[in-house]
Amino acid sequence: MQKLKERWGISSNFQLIIIFFVFAITGSSSVYVAKPFLNLIGLQQSNFPDAWWGTTIYWFFRIILIFPFYQILLVIYGWLFGQSKFFWAFEKKMLKRIGLGFLFN
Repeated sequence: MQKLKERWGISSNFQLIIIFFVFAITGSSSVYVAKPFLNLIGLQQSNFPDAWWGTTIYWFFRIILIFPFYQILLVIYGWLFGQSKFFWAFEKKMLKRIGLGFLFN
């Protein structure tokens, strides 16, 4: 735990617990919040063929479309729990790694 606290620049175990909690609720709630949007655009597994590639394509699109909801909720929950500085820096670093760093120039 100490190495993780040093890596993330965190000073207390309580802060680390809050960060873990924010990650946990963000993952679950991003799927819940994105569900009406996915239904609206017709992304349901029944719309894809029963072959193995139909399931693969379905999950690929589902993950790609849920990703923006996750990013937005991560920053919002981080702000609500008083860790906005950590999560904003985390968000910028993550987006730069996937090639979207131009958004922060």
